[in-house]
Amino acid sequence: MNGIRAARGTRGILGILLGLASGLAFGAGGAIVKPLLESGWSPGMAVFLRISVAAALLVVPGLIALRFDLRPLWRAKWIVLLYSAIAVAGVQLAFYTSIARIPVSTALLIEYLAPVALVAFFWSRTRRMPQLVVLAGSVVAIIGLVLVLDPVAGALDPFGVAMAGIAMLGVAVYYVIGERSDLGVPPIALAAVGCVIGCLVLGLAGLTGLVPFEAGPVEIEFFGGVAAWWVPVLLVGAISTAFAYVSGIQAIRMLGTRLASFLGLSEVVFAAIVSWILLGEAIGPVQLLGGLLILGGIVLVRLERTKAGPPDGDPVVDRDLLPTARP
Repeated sequence: MNGIRAARGTRGILGILLGLASGLAFGAGGAIVKPLLESGWSPGMAVFLRISVAAALLVVPGLIALRFDLRPLWRAKWIVLLYSAIAVAGVQLAFYTSIARIPVSTALLIEYLAPVALVAFFWSRTRRMPQLVVLAGSVVAIIGLVLVLDPVAGALDPFGVAMAGIAMLGVAVYYVIGERSDLGVPPIALAAVGCVIGCLVLGLAGLTGLVPFEAGPVEIEFFGGVAAWWVPVLLVGAISTAFAYVSGIQAIRMLGTRLASFLGLSEVVFAAIVSWILLGEAIGPVQLLGGLLILGGIVLVRLERTKAGPPDGDPVVDRDLLPTARP
């Protein structure tokens, strides 16, 4: 019994570490891509190349994980397509489009309302009010997020707000699908096919003119120096996309949708730290307080998991809270 508990404890710790690593990788992506966008690159081109690099890196490991058997992907084809088009390509494109019209902090705030959206969705599905500790964790985490992002007051572009809202829904889809271990698709394979199909979707949108594809100078200013355009593209594709999606999906399957989604809020904390180190954007005391509140909200959600876990002691997945639809 002690061995089983130790194994579950180790699994939980590993899941938390993977979730934090994913948050760090995703958070660094903004600082890496920013020089490209400032040099005249369109969001569509930046996202397309980012996903293309990730697809190239993940396709062989994904096939190996599937043992070169594509039947699991075919059986889960509708979920895989939904994940690829919405949770991979759609989220990134919608977010990059939104920050072209509204402040980045405001767009991030809207996007990271996904955990609250999940809590509200599960509440409406089950007709059961979440435990008070979940509600408290939600409130604390969102207050912390507001302090970290310090959203700008004033009139906002409606289209920019709508695109940020679409990105938020895509993040919620990412967490729900990522927990579906019953798909029979390994995490690295799901990330690989998501990037491949997402790349095809964006490429088709670019060819038809639905998404503008524009590139800037061959060389760009990059963290105090000058670098070729492919340097940030490779970095964001390998670290902030390929690694981030694989580690994030694995963390979701170890921890469950709700905890992993709150843990994903660490992305904004890491983004602030990376921007401070690489771009010179200092972190103020208000942002530091907000980061501590976010971590406090995550702890509250974790306490609910420990207290309300299934009878067999497995705290990983709340199956009764997941959508019942199957592909």
